[in-house]
Amino acid sequence: MSNNMNTPDTIRWKLLSTVSALALLASAYAAGEAEAAGSDADHPLIWIELGGQAETITGQGEVFAPAFLSLYPNSSVLWKGTSPLQVQKPPLFNFGEEGKISFQPENSDWVFAAALRYGRTGISRETDHQTNRAFKTKYISGVPATFENTRGIDNFSDSLARRSDSHAILDFSVGKDVGLGMFGKDSSSTLSLGVRIAQFTSHTSFDIRARPELEFKYGDLAAFGHPEITFQLPYYRTYHATEQASRSFRGAGPSVSWTGSALFMGDPQDGEVTFDWGVNAALLFGRQKTHVKHQEYQRYVSWQFVFNGGANYHSPYPIVYGGHDNVRSVTVPNVGGFAGISYRYSDAKISLGYRTDFFVGAIDAGIDAPKNETLGFKGPFASISFGLGD
Repeated sequence: MSNNMNTPDTIRWKLLSTVSALALLASAYAAGEAEAAGSDADHPLIWIELGGQAETITGQGEVFAPAFLSLYPNSSVLWKGTSPLQVQKPPLFNFGEEGKISFQPENSDWVFAAALRYGRTGISRETDHQTNRAFKTKYISGVPATFENTRGIDNFSDSLARRSDSHAILDFSVGKDVGLGMFGKDSSSTLSLGVRIAQFTSHTSFDIRARPELEFKYGDLAAFGHPEITFQLPYYRTYHATEQASRSFRGAGPSVSWTGSALFMGDPQDGEVTFDWGVNAALLFGRQKTHVKHQEYQRYVSWQFVFNGGANYHSPYPIVYGGHDNVRSVTVPNVGGFAGISYRYSDAKISLGYRTDFFVGAIDAGIDAPKNETLGFKGPFASISFGLGD
C-alpha cells in the first residue's frame, strides 16, 4: 500500500469532499422538502446583493529598513517630512467590492448562497529631500580665490516605493433557519455550513539613494611654503539600497456561520428597520509562498590632498545581501463577524454596518526570516439587495 495515502494534502481533500457531500445532501433534502410543500411563497425566491467595504488591512508585512538609516538619526533629509519607512506604508484604506446571490425554495427554511468579496489596491510613492550648500574650495589669505568657481554640494535622499495587493474570498454555503422568533417577533436566525476559498497576494519594491551627511576638511600649503593658501573639501558616504518582496496565500476549507436579524421598527408591509448581526469561522488549508530579497551598497568619497596622505578615495564597501524564500503548507484559522442595520421594503433592502475578518498566520511578513502575521480586514460596509421570484 502506498505510504502517501494519509498525507496532509490527502486528508485535507477528504475533508473538503466530505463537506461538499454534506452540502449536496442538504440540497437534495431541501429540494424534496420544497417539492412536498405548497406553492404559496411569502418571500422572494432569489436575493441578489451588491456592495462594498472601506477596509483597513493589517498584517501586510514589515517595511524594509536599510541598516544605514540607524547611523543617521538626526539627518534632515532622512527623517524630516516623509521618511524612507513611511513611504513604504500601505494605503490607509482599501475599497473592496462584494456580491452575493442566495436562493430559498418556496415554503422551505433552507437557503443556498454563493458570495464573493474582492479587493485590489496599489501605490507608487516617491520622495526627494535635499539641502543646498554653496562653497569655495580654495582661499588665499582667507579670501576665496578670484578664479575659483562656487560649487554646490547637497545632502539628499531619494526614495521610491511601489506596492500592489489583492484579496479574494469566495463562499458557498447551505443554511437553515434554526430559530424563527428566537430574538423577538419577526426575527430570524440562520445557521450555515459551507466551504470558504481565499487568496491573498502582495508585491512590493523599494529603492533608496542617499547622501545623509557631509564633512568638510581643511588644509593649507604651508608644507610647500604657501601657508596663505587654504582649501576646504567635502568628504561623504553615499548609499544605495533596494528591496523586492512577493507574498501570497491560497487556501480552502470548511466554514460555519450564524446570522440573525431582529425587527427594530416598522413592519413588513410598510417598510421595516432591522438590526442585523453575524459571526463566522473557517479552517483553511493551503499554501503560503514568500520571496524577499534586498541589498545595500555604500561608497566613501574623499579627495587627494596632503591632509589625507595624498590619497584619493572612492572606496566601495561590500554589497550586503539579505532576504528569504518560503514555500510551505499551512493551516489558517479564520474568524469574523459583523453588525449593522437594514431598511427593507417589499423586495428591496439597503444595509449599513461594520465587519471584521481575521486570517491567523496567513501571511509570512518577515524580511530576513519567516514571521507569520494575522491578516485582518475591518471597516464599514454598505450594500443594496433586491429580490426576484416572489
